Amino acid sequence: MKKLVTMTAALALTASAAFADNPVVLKAVGTWSSLTNFQKHEGPFFNERLAEASDGQIVGDIQSQSGLGLKGFEIMRLVKNGVFDFAFGLPGYVAAENAIFEGADLSSLTQDIDTQRKVADAYFPTLEKAFAEIYNAKLLMLYPFPSQTLWCNAEVNSIEDLNGKKIRVYATTLGDFVEGAGGTSVTVAFSEVIPALEKGVVDCGITGTMSAYTANWQQVATHAYTLRVGWGLAFGAMNMDKWNSMSADQQALFKTEIDALTERMWAETATEDDIAISCITGGDCSIGEPGAMKLVEPSAEDLAIRDKIAADVVLSRWAERCGAECAANWNDTVGKVLGMTATAK
Repeated sequence: MKKLVTMTAALALTASAAFADNPVVLKAVGTWSSLTNFQKHEGPFFNERLAEASDGQIVGDIQSQSGLGLKGFEIMRLVKNGVFDFAFGLPGYVAAENAIFEGADLSSLTQDIDTQRKVADAYFPTLEKAFAEIYNAKLLMLYPFPSQTLWCNAEVNSIEDLNGKKIRVYATTLGDFVEGAGGTSVTVAFSEVIPALEKGVVDCGITGTMSAYTANWQQVATHAYTLRVGWGLAFGAMNMDKWNSMSADQQALFKTEIDALTERMWAETATEDDIAISCITGGDCSIGEPGAMKLVEPSAEDLAIRDKIAADVVLSRWAERCGAECAANWNDTVGKVLGMTATAK
C-alpha cells in the first residue's frame, strides 16, 4: 500500500512537471485510510485535484496517519515542526495542548448537522487564532465525521445501562459524557478498539457511524446504541511558514479548492448516518456486507438525561478546563448558536 501511495505521488509530480518547472509541493497527512473522508476526499484532493486545478503549480503528496502509524496527538506537532506541510485531524486529539480546541464539538451539545455547521462557523475564528498561536499553523477548514454514537459488546438498551461500563473515548469531552452517565472512560486508539472489545478491555466504544461500519466493529460488537454524543468535527491546517511561502495567487487558488472540498465533505457526511446504521444492523446495504448488531434507539427519557449531562457535566467541566476568558468567548460564539452558557467556577 505504501509503495502504491509513493508511486501515485511520483506520477503526480511527473505529470505536474509538464505544467510547472518549480511546483509548490505540499506534504500532507490525512486521517484514517479505511474511512470515507480519506478515501473519497482527503486522498484524491491532494494526490489528484490540486495538480489538476493549478496546472501543476501546486502538487500534493498525502498519506494517512494510520498508514504512517501515527497517533492523532502527534499530527499537529509534526506540522509545527515542518515535517508535514498540511494535516487533517480531530481537535479532540490536540486538546491536550489547550482545552480551547474542544469548544466546537463538546459532547452531546449539538444534535443535528445544520446546527453543527453553525457551531463550526461561529467558533472558526477562535480556532484559527489558537492554531496560529499554538502550532504556527493556518486553519483552513472544519468538517465533520458522521455522528459519534456507542457500539457495545454488552447488553445496552438505555442510557442507564452505560452505568458501570468501560467505554472507549478519544477526547476528554467524550470522557466527561461517559463519566456523567456513570461509566468509566478508557482512551484507546482507533486501530486497537476491536481487540479491546474482544478482550473485554472496554465494553463499548464511541466512534462515527460510518467509521464503525467500515472498520468492521460489527464483527465484535453486538449493540448499536444510536445516542448521538458528538460529531467528530475535524480540521485541515497548514504550516504557517509554508502558507506564507506561497504566492498570493497560489494561496487564493488553494483556498478556493479547499473551500469546495469542505462543502463536499459536509454534504456527504449528512447522508452517511442512515446508510451506515442500516448496514451495521442488517438492513439494506449497498456499500458492503450487512452486519447483525441490535439497533437500540434512545428513548425520550434517554435524550432528556443526555441533555442534562451535556449541560451539567460536559459544558461545566470544559469551562473549568478552559478558564473564564475561554468560556466567555464560547458564550459569545457557540453559546449564542445553542442558547447555552458556560461558566467557569
